Amino acid sequence: MTLSDKRIATLLVHQGQDRDPATGASTVPIYQASTYHHPGGVGQEFDYARSGNPSRQQVEEAIALLEGGVRGFAFSSGMAAIGSALSLLEAGDHLIAPDDLYGGSYRYLTMLLPRQGIEVSLVDQSDRAQVAAAIRPTTRALFLETPSNPLFKITDLRAMVDLAREHRLLTLLDNTFMTPLLQRPLDLGIDVTIHSATKFLGGHSDILAGLVAVGDNEIAGRIKRIQNSFGAVLGPFDSFLLSRGIKTLKLRLEASQANAQELATRLARHSAVARVIYPGLDDFVGRDRHFSQAGGAGAVLSFELTDAAAVKSLLERVQLPIVAPSLGGVETILTHCWSMSHAAIPAAIKEQMGITQGLLRISAGIEDVEDLWEDLDQGLQQC
Repeated sequence: MTLSDKRIATLLVHQGQDRDPATGASTVPIYQASTYHHPGGVGQEFDYARSGNPSRQQVEEAIALLEGGVRGFAFSSGMAAIGSALSLLEAGDHLIAPDDLYGGSYRYLTMLLPRQGIEVSLVDQSDRAQVAAAIRPTTRALFLETPSNPLFKITDLRAMVDLAREHRLLTLLDNTFMTPLLQRPLDLGIDVTIHSATKFLGGHSDILAGLVAVGDNEIAGRIKRIQNSFGAVLGPFDSFLLSRGIKTLKLRLEASQANAQELATRLARHSAVARVIYPGLDDFVGRDRHFSQAGGAGAVLSFELTDAAAVKSLLERVQLPIVAPSLGGVETILTHCWSMSHAAIPAAIKEQMGITQGLLRISAGIEDVEDLWEDLDQGLQQC
């Protein structure tokens, strides 16, 4: 069966391989093997688990299919995926990244890459002119994140691709917020897409995983060598859970996105809330640009309390959301950006970015939206 021309809902369910070729089982089994027999001393498709595993291959083929890429790769975490993809760079190279990116990415880009001899410039990528001005003779890549986390700055991906091609730069995009269901960067010319599959793709807050998809065979070969050499690969049981999670992505994300839209609308009218940042709102800065390259607003929003000191009270009073530094689960997750998701960023830098102590992020789950709102509203009454 050829799946490449099927619609996204079908691809999510059937993925690259929807049954075990050996037995016909309805799911690819958990191949909990570290090594494989070489008949007569001759290596076969699988020889050692770091290099390949049938359970991992299932999700690697799935992300390539979903993103429209030539090859996919599964890693032990989202940061392992980011670090492995950035290993395409070499000492002496220069990288341009967003000035308000995810805290874990900020830590990696500002602490580890410089130790490898790679310089990093953080700029406002929603402004093409600033990105263009930051390009040097040693610039080799653009690391992108749109919408950005947690301020939802929107980067024009087509403009970045044009700029990258003009200067022969590699483009890498963290597509965690949107998933392939809402945004397909490879179709717009991006070279490498990256996911923290811990989030929406897994969808149940029970695994740690990262995925990469690429649209070019030469880049794919380089990442395969990095993956095999570095060895931060996804284990077979987590691969099984991730494959299962991907099957329900459409239903989960559509329900979560509808809840996010309703919560954003109501929060925007609440007296305790100073502002709401969500692409689905009519007054969202960058709305037209976002919807020119994405098929939905997503299931994550940020909001800022009028009184930052009231954050503690809100986090203590809410009962339904999990208060935690994550997103993308079937349960609603409420994050205090300053102390959780972006804790690794120095206070002065957070303030410069616009991440205030009163800023919170909601990843809407699939609960009844009225229950979610009643819980949030009673928590906000003391703010």
